[in-house]
Amino acid sequence: MTKHLAQLNIGRLKGGKDDPRMADFYASLDRVNAVAERMPGFVWRLKAEGENTAMTAPGDEMQAFNLTVWDGIEALEKFVWQTVHANVYARKHEWLEAPKAPTFVMWWIEAGHIPTAEEAQARLDHLTAQGPSEHAFGWESVAAAKLWREKRCA
Repeated sequence: MTKHLAQLNIGRLKGGKDDPRMADFYASLDRVNAVAERMPGFVWRLKAEGENTAMTAPGDEMQAFNLTVWDGIEALEKFVWQTVHANVYARKHEWLEAPKAPTFVMWWIEAGHIPTAEEAQARLDHLTAQGPSEHAFGWESVAAAKLWREKRCA
């Protein structure tokens, strides 16, 4: 049984598309998303209808909401830390408010399953309330997550 990795990361934006402080952030989105979609191991990402840019949380235009699926942790790690994404990530403090709670979560899904925004938010809420587990985990639990995947795919 093949498993894929879903991930959600969120962040409260410091400004909208017309805010000069956000110009570099919005200018980088299409490029970063295009790199992600060309990466080996990329499976899917949530897009706003008719757009190729970042999603915002339902009912909250200032809450960036990024939901993607990968064929494994290694593919996501390579994208996050070894592409243009790393440069954008290094500047996140310029564009996103300092978080008060976890803003990133990963979980295993059946290959072919497309996670919903509600499912993703529930996983992040679970991680926040319960800490890392097989159900929801962050970068600090990658080694354990690889073992969970091996066990579930055996």
